[in-house]
Amino acid sequence: MSAASVEHVAPAAAATGRPAERADRAPLAPRVGLWPALGAVYRAQLSRARVARIPLLFVATFQSIGIMVLLRGVVEPGPGPEARAVVAGSSVLVVAFVALNLLAQYFGSLRASGGLDHYATLPVPPAAVVLGAAGAYASFTVPGVLVTAVTGSVLYELPLTGLWVLAGVIPLAGAALAGLGAALGLLAPRPELATLCGQLGMSAALLLGVLPATALPVPVRWARELLPSTYGVEALAATFGPSPDWPRVAVDLGVCAAVGALALTAATWAYRRAAVR
Repeated sequence: MSAASVEHVAPAAAATGRPAERADRAPLAPRVGLWPALGAVYRAQLSRARVARIPLLFVATFQSIGIMVLLRGVVEPGPGPEARAVVAGSSVLVVAFVALNLLAQYFGSLRASGGLDHYATLPVPPAAVVLGAAGAYASFTVPGVLVTAVTGSVLYELPLTGLWVLAGVIPLAGAALAGLGAALGLLAPRPELATLCGQLGMSAALLLGVLPATALPVPVRWARELLPSTYGVEALAATFGPSPDWPRVAVDLGVCAAVGALALTAATWAYRRAAVR
C-alpha cells in the first residue's frame, strides 16, 4: 500500500473507530450453480414438509378417500367413465391440495413475513428457490396419491395394472399445480388472498376433476380444459379402461409437462418481482 493510500484510509478509520481495511480483501463467494442450489433447496424444503405437513397430507388423503366412498352410492363400479373419473380425479386432488393449496399459502406467508428477503440474500438463482420448493411439495404427495389410487381401484373394481402411469402423472401434474400455487402465493398482495386463491384452485380441481367431461355443460368443459390437473386426471383415467389408449395418455402427459413448464416459469418471474420489492 502506498503512502497516499495510507493517508486516505487512516482518516476514514479514525472517523469510524474501526481498523483500516485491507485493500486486498478476499472476493465474495461465487453464486452457486442452478443444480446444486436446486438440490439444497429441495432437501431443505422436503425435510421441513415431512415435519410440518404430515397431518395435512393425512387430511388430503382422507378427504379424497371420503369423496370416493360418498360417490360410491351413486356411481356404479366397473370400467365406466364415471368410476374412472372419480378415482382419477380424487387421486390427483391430493396433489392439488398439497402442491397448489399449501404452496400458495406458504409463499403468501413467506412474502408477508419478509422471508423472501432471506432467500434474496443467498447466492442461489431464483429458479432454484421456486423449483426446489415446488419439487418438494409435489414429492410430498406421493404416498397419499398411491393410497388413494389403490383404494379407489379396489372400491370401484378397476384394474391396478395401469397405476404405473402415476410415475409420470405425479411429477408432471405436481409441477403444473405447484407452479400455479407458487405464482398465486407470490402475486397475491396479502396472505389471506393467497390462501383464498389456493382454496379456490383446489375446489376447482375437486369439482371439475371427479366428473367426466361428457357430463358437464360446454362452458364448464372449457374451464376444465384450462385447469392444469385436468390432463393428469385424463391420463390416469385412460389407464382404467379395458383397452387403454396409450397415445392419448402420452399426449395428456405432454400437455401437462408443457403447462408445468409455463407455470414454473411464471412462478420464477413472480418470485423475482416479489423479491425486489
